[in-house]
Amino acid sequence: MFLQIAATAIPSNTLDLIRAATPFSKAVLAILALLSLASWAVMLSKWMTFRRTERAAKAFMAEFHKATRLDAVASLAKRSNPSAHTRVLQRALQFLTETRVVTADHGGPATLSASQVQALRLVLDAETNAERDALGTYIPFLAMVGSISPLLGLMGTVIGVITAFLGVARGGSGNLAAVAPGVAEALIATAIALAVAIPAYFGYNIFAARLNRFDGELEGFGSEVIALMAREGRI
Repeated sequence: MFLQIAATAIPSNTLDLIRAATPFSKAVLAILALLSLASWAVMLSKWMTFRRTERAAKAFMAEFHKATRLDAVASLAKRSNPSAHTRVLQRALQFLTETRVVTADHGGPATLSASQVQALRLVLDAETNAERDALGTYIPFLAMVGSISPLLGLMGTVIGVITAFLGVARGGSGNLAAVAPGVAEALIATAIALAVAIPAYFGYNIFAARLNRFDGELEGFGSEVIALMAREGRI
């Protein structure tokens, strides 16, 4: 009869271990659960955002490469849906218009000087960085989850092991059956922490790579805009 009661008291699966966990371990597991939900929400949101952004960029660039005149490109930017590429183009056109007006007021040439072209390049770089920052929002959060989760799990495991050994010391029993449940309960925090951290790390690396690729595409687009202006004698 005593053996049957002892057997039922020993957790037999992961859910039983979580139910039998100490309040501290449950608090760690609750934090890990919140971090997991938040990281998956960020990954889903970023996946949808990148998909929409890349589709818009592909459609715009297909039309941009068909245009041979700057006026046609400006008209394309106005009738296209707002996107990172259209905003970069509109910023370049705005700079060109404002600079030529100021130059004309001072009796200067109609084309931009070398220093003004360099200034245009800096303006486009600033706009590209702004678009990159906007697209990369919350991506560093995934790296944070991937870094913090194992540490939280390790802390829960260490505290759980200490609690288990203190319980064994108080009970005066040193056999494996008395130690194993407490150690298993402690290790469950590390296992769940790894389950939270691994997808977050994968998501961070994937989205960081896509963000870098998109940033390179925007920089190349800015160079194409400058080249188009040069071909028409605007600069």
